[in-house]
Amino acid sequence: MGSEGQIERKPRFLCLHGFRTSGEILKKQVVGKWPESVLEKIDLVFVDAPFPCQGKSDVEGIFDPPYYEWFQFNKEFTEYINFDECLAYIEDCMIKHGPFDGLLGFSQGAILSAALPGLQAKGVALAKVPRINFLIIIGGAKLKNASLAEKAYSSLVDCPSVHFLGETDFLKQYGVELLESFVDPVVIHHPKGHTIPRFDEKGLQLMLSFVERIQKVVDPKGGGEIFSEKAL
Repeated sequence: MGSEGQIERKPRFLCLHGFRTSGEILKKQVVGKWPESVLEKIDLVFVDAPFPCQGKSDVEGIFDPPYYEWFQFNKEFTEYINFDECLAYIEDCMIKHGPFDGLLGFSQGAILSAALPGLQAKGVALAKVPRINFLIIIGGAKLKNASLAEKAYSSLVDCPSVHFLGETDFLKQYGVELLESFVDPVVIHHPKGHTIPRFDEKGLQLMLSFVERIQKVVDPKGGGEIFSEKAL
């Protein structure tokens, strides 16, 4: 809260779920595991991916359908199907539900979220919406398609970002490689696998510090010291 009677504007994130899950599933995982001390400081908007699940979901029997996927790919993850349609759909979501300050992504949603600032800067995606300023990446990795990867990561991504790395996550090594494409990423380690983690004390403090810093960019008149994006 800023001065008396003034409501602080919270950083607003579009949340992109994992492969063959849904916005509702991601919402249950995040809201069910993250403390109110974090959730009360950010606005999260959960949407479903554009394409119905085209195969078995890993969360069958754990979470109820329907399940969705953002785009399709070959066995080597190097060729993508419906990727342009996916980008257009995300842009439409940002227009419809926005404006947004950043993206929160898990798994396939995290891969997309981490690539979108670079693709946006190159004019490949999200030309009709404001610049992505912040990222929350959970279980992420780089795009493997050579053409898209060149556009997404040819320049370091300079927007403030927090990356969750799970000790037993099968994508951990790829999440570590992704860090190389970011300027001063905040890294939160957790002992679990490919999942939305709960916070330990250190992780919670890192997250609260990150949220506090981006809050001062989103609403510099809300009180306290003003941070420029460069200062982050």
